[in-house]
Amino acid sequence: MNMENAQQMNTETHLDPMKDDLPLMANTSYMLVKHYVLDLDVDFKSKVVEGSIVLFFETGSQYRKTSSAGKECCQSQFDETCKMRASEPCHIPMINVSTCSSKTECNDFAVSGKEEEATSDENSNHSNNEQASGISSSKDCCDLEDRGNKDFLLVLDCCDLSVLKVEEVDVAAVSGIEKFTRSAKLTGVSKELENLRNRIVRELVTLPADRWKEQLYYFTHCSQAPGCGELLFSTGTWSLEIRKSGIQTPADFPHAIRIWYKTKPEGRSVTWTTDQSGRPCVYTMGSPINNRALFPCQEPPIALSTWQASVRTAADFVVLMSGENSAEPVQLQEGILSWYYYVSMPMPASTFTIAVGCWQEVKQQSFKQKAAIGTNTEFSLPSSQTDLRWHEEICGHVEYPCRFQNPAARLQAVIPYRVFAPWCLMESCEKYLLQLIPQCLSAAYATLGTHPFSRLDVLIVPSNFSSLGMASPHIIFLSQSVLPGGSHLCGTRLCHEIAHAWFGLAIGARDWTEEWLSEGFATFLEDIFWARAQQQLSHDEIKGQQELKALLRWRRLRDEVQNSEEELQVLRPKKESTGELSESGASVVKYGLKAEKIFMQVHYLKGYFLLRSLARTIGEVSYLASLRKFVFKFHGQLVLSQDFLTMLLEDIPKQKQSELTVESIFQNWLDTSGIPKPLLEEGETWKECQLVQQVSSELLPDQLVLLLEFLLEEKTLCPRILQCLERTYQLREQDAEVRHRWCELVIKHKYEPGYGDIERFLREDQAMGVYLYGELMVNEDAKQQELARKCFAAAQEHMDASSAKVVAEMLF
Repeated sequence: MNMENAQQMNTETHLDPMKDDLPLMANTSYMLVKHYVLDLDVDFKSKVVEGSIVLFFETGSQYRKTSSAGKECCQSQFDETCKMRASEPCHIPMINVSTCSSKTECNDFAVSGKEEEATSDENSNHSNNEQASGISSSKDCCDLEDRGNKDFLLVLDCCDLSVLKVEEVDVAAVSGIEKFTRSAKLTGVSKELENLRNRIVRELVTLPADRWKEQLYYFTHCSQAPGCGELLFSTGTWSLEIRKSGIQTPADFPHAIRIWYKTKPEGRSVTWTTDQSGRPCVYTMGSPINNRALFPCQEPPIALSTWQASVRTAADFVVLMSGENSAEPVQLQEGILSWYYYVSMPMPASTFTIAVGCWQEVKQQSFKQKAAIGTNTEFSLPSSQTDLRWHEEICGHVEYPCRFQNPAARLQAVIPYRVFAPWCLMESCEKYLLQLIPQCLSAAYATLGTHPFSRLDVLIVPSNFSSLGMASPHIIFLSQSVLPGGSHLCGTRLCHEIAHAWFGLAIGARDWTEEWLSEGFATFLEDIFWARAQQQLSHDEIKGQQELKALLRWRRLRDEVQNSEEELQVLRPKKESTGELSESGASVVKYGLKAEKIFMQVHYLKGYFLLRSLARTIGEVSYLASLRKFVFKFHGQLVLSQDFLTMLLEDIPKQKQSELTVESIFQNWLDTSGIPKPLLEEGETWKECQLVQQVSSELLPDQLVLLLEFLLEEKTLCPRILQCLERTYQLREQDAEVRHRWCELVIKHKYEPGYGDIERFLREDQAMGVYLYGELMVNEDAKQQELARKCFAAAQEHMDASSAKVVAEMLF
């Protein structure tokens, strides 16, 4: 290993977790996780999730090589890769054990097929005590010079985890596994057994889609197989590094490994807090570091995998998770329930979501449900004949049980759904949310066709959630801020999150810096879905609403561009390097850890305006047909901006193309900061919209927002006007978007009767309140600054970490 590569391997230890860029360390080019099996206990007293995870791998495709004997192997120098990437340095991941410091966490054990039999539990229901009893005492592994210096190193993304043990899993010991061994015998020398185990895993992970139930069955039983030798490991700031002494290639490295670990209370992938009813809960809140502090994984988007999970917790709690099944709890012992979920569609590990709390299911009366679902008949798929022709084609993704090829799924306008919330919010959910879900799902189906996922749970998460919503496979988190003030904010946000099922989940960005491919599409489609969900609106009413929304977004984008760093305004910050990986598969998410970026909306807004501009050029009907075509062609896959733009431009008639090219769109919209030039020319036209010009006592929520924004531009407003304004429009009863603008008016004009409204907003609407702290401080008014510090002190303990960091910088 040359010095350059040695330095490359050691850079991980120097990465500062507080810096702007997020490192993705996993060396996915060498080994790729295909399936995770999690077996976890959730302990609210210690605020720890503890248990094991089994990872099933396949060798990175570019390093597979078949020998003359027909066995899969990998040349030690990976000469195939050097030929493929002649212009790049050939980097083989190695570890020089002589560099091991005395503080390195690693264990060295003899390879033994018997040593872990005592820890195996056929039902995977062992307690923590039983788990601990099977862990042998380790000897110091830091004097391993005699082991050589060319062992293959498996790197996983990992942060804020206590890794207890790593071991190879003896999948060959599973009853009935013989069917995956073909003509090979189950007895033989150690080397043959190692090859046999890897062949079994290879056969298992490549089973065809129509055998997915059988595959899941054997994943379960293999995950419960005994260990057959512990592996060396060390943990760094961002990674878990694993090796097996004497194994020099990915093909020979164990393809099924079990990691025993526990999370830390301060881990940044989940938040331990209380719900609105004061009951303890824990959930994944969309952390910038994703799930690496919840389980060791491969974070790069290219690592598409399936998963299954068994989660045990006290009987008072409900476990919700990204899973195709609606889990029914199983009682293991008095006071302990186990919940089991699985997915068969490969997705990035970052999309895994869990929420454990005393959630209550919100149910509606049967006649209401029938009435709501009855509205589905009013929706039909546009261009259905064209869509049917696409469905006759073969999907472009890796094989899995795909709903786009399932005739029954293609006709399902409303997928099964459930709503969960803390007890105190059940009535609010029943009032609007339950009725809105089938309407919004139907509208989405009418626009894009087949739902990518088979079911949906919607959960109202605790007040410390830092966003209005978050979509994951089979589950959506919504902030409590969407519930008050009528159906408008709740409906539009629900439409936004439902749109992510197609854009963001079923179709993912190959490079996470291209967030606009998820958020821009969801923002654009939110308007389309919501217009259809309201059903009774005329064409002019729909157009008026959308023009009003465009003006509000234009104003928001203009303000954000004026008050943010230019480098954060670029939708494709890596430009020509977008999508490129290092040879190992590791990469960096540019600005992925920059705290203020979390609160920016430039990817939503500029992405939305680009798509809106393209729709106006092509015509909405043709544009939506192109979106459906894009969805069918690329679902289950990862894309870059040019994949969408190239396909779209192919569908534009030549007379309309004129100056539209992928390069010009990059230059005008994606690769530059500020307001895109084409948008500057359009900005004034929205003021002519009838809804913009209207002012009456019966304003739509978006009209109220605009009215309050106009008033915010006034230098002075007397207390009597503010009092009249609040009473006339009942501003305290409006949705969170309106109340936010009202709070801004209160702060600007130091209207003390409204300070209680600010305190309530900062307590109950944390998803939107960060900006108000800055406003309270900038006026340099003693009472307002005291109010800001008082509210922050009350909320800080349960606040999202990124939000708390940003607010603390404002206040102190």
